[in-house]
Amino acid sequence: MYIKTALWGAAAAVTLAPMAMADGHEARGRDGEVKIIYWQAPSILNPFLSGGTKDVESASLVIEPLARFNETGELVPWLVDEIPTVANGGVSEDLTSITWKITPGIVWSDGTAFTSADAKFTYEYCTHPEGGCAQVTKFEGVSSVETPDALTVVVNFEKPTPYPYGPFVGGESPIIQAAQFADCMGAKAPECTEQNFNPIGTGPFVVEEFRTNDVITMVANENYREPGKPAFGKLTFKGGGDATAAGRAVMETGEFDYAWNLQLAPDVIAQMEAGGKGTPVAGFGPLVERIMLNNTNPDPALGPDERSVIKPHPFLGDPAVYKAMSMAIDRPLLVEIGYGKAGKVTCNWVPAPAAFNSTSMTCDVQDIAGANAMLDAAGIVDTDGDGVREKDGVPLKVLYQTSTNAVRQDFQALIKQWWSEIGIEAELRNLDASVFFGGDPGSPDTFQKFYADVEMYANTFNGTDPQAYLGNGLCDKAPSPASQWQGENISRFCMPEYDALHAKLATTAGIDERAEIGKALNDMIVQNGGMIPLVHRGRLSAHANSLGGVKLNVWDSEIWNAADWYRIKTN
Repeated sequence: MYIKTALWGAAAAVTLAPMAMADGHEARGRDGEVKIIYWQAPSILNPFLSGGTKDVESASLVIEPLARFNETGELVPWLVDEIPTVANGGVSEDLTSITWKITPGIVWSDGTAFTSADAKFTYEYCTHPEGGCAQVTKFEGVSSVETPDALTVVVNFEKPTPYPYGPFVGGESPIIQAAQFADCMGAKAPECTEQNFNPIGTGPFVVEEFRTNDVITMVANENYREPGKPAFGKLTFKGGGDATAAGRAVMETGEFDYAWNLQLAPDVIAQMEAGGKGTPVAGFGPLVERIMLNNTNPDPALGPDERSVIKPHPFLGDPAVYKAMSMAIDRPLLVEIGYGKAGKVTCNWVPAPAAFNSTSMTCDVQDIAGANAMLDAAGIVDTDGDGVREKDGVPLKVLYQTSTNAVRQDFQALIKQWWSEIGIEAELRNLDASVFFGGDPGSPDTFQKFYADVEMYANTFNGTDPQAYLGNGLCDKAPSPASQWQGENISRFCMPEYDALHAKLATTAGIDERAEIGKALNDMIVQNGGMIPLVHRGRLSAHANSLGGVKLNVWDSEIWNAADWYRIKTN
């Protein structure tokens, strides 16, 4: 069920000139500085307070989970000795608990011991009833976390749980230090600026300075568990700008070593690669560009705590409307102009792994005439001749927002035109990606608050089982003032049948059975107005030809193995 990452390009012939230590290991920090650029700048280094990929991945350099997924999607030990299973006794025979054994000797970057108490605290932090945790679905179905001793973590589930690898697994579910975050529980969590910007971790790097939405400087963690790692003594993580500038900075000018998420047209990537300084790397995981449909009312006339909370939306809940909006879109053209070989048409929220990719829907042919006929048949017509249809007297006018990016603005312009051809008027809005994906509960411009009718973005999930990801469609996972506007049910979709089926998934064993339920959940949310999937996107990034050890990972944090990166010495 794993999809292997495809890497394109080759580095120059090299020789290595390692610096040796007395114990035989190469010296930590021997290769100087490595420079990473994410054109979506990190806003926080606490992934529990942000659903933004740029925040999760920058934090992964510092804080880590017990286990994670490698570049092929295989679950691998990280801060533990082995992956618990029924066969080795780590998962109970009745599937109601999983026991993790922490590797002895691991310490936090401040030199204190990393223990099971930190894992238990992390669970309590994320599930606090007065808090808002962006990753709370990772703990769905957990009844308690026990700590029989300092190196043993026991996660207990309310029911038999055939897939117990949600809590403390992957870059979205790391462990934070109990001592550092002790005073940051519940509603206080967003107020802990020092902790959220400078987390103490077990990872290869330590935060030296964090300038929100700008740059992070890190230094090698002198207490990192692997001798001689990381090879780089300093890491600069630059945020902001745009994908074009990021790609050029690696492949043309050589100013940076790694550029993330080069959401650019294929011909632009080819021109950059010709610069000779860097190599693009790509692979297909579950990343989907889609349009989220607001199931609530974002009317500015409502109060700030009522917008995107009160249901229903004036017209987006009508199947004729959202189905017509989907039918009007020419997805093959979007793929061609936006991604080329790094994109595929998809009708699904979860297009990968292949076992979970539903084949029950088709959407690869644009049908303007059919969309118009569907709206006519529903009685949603233009009564005043202004070119805009009305439903129950409300004009079909939508505010369509997304992050600032050349490909996304191209998509917006095309979709606006197609929707106008079926009598739907779209006002376009684009927001700085660092703000849009930032998760600041005080900002009106985050994708979680969703103060618009429709919004477009892409995200993905860690690992090869989408149970927790599909949990983002549960009724109680909708962002609201009560959750500090955290939560990943962005469309505020709510369907009791969906919740019940997801509960069945959580207790179902066997990949075939799980896949069938997963596909049914996918179809349910798409066919009932949760979202309009557009493009199954490949992850495309680039690294300097002088940067060795890079293994693009589409199943976890993209920079999951930065501890293994090193500088290639050319002849």
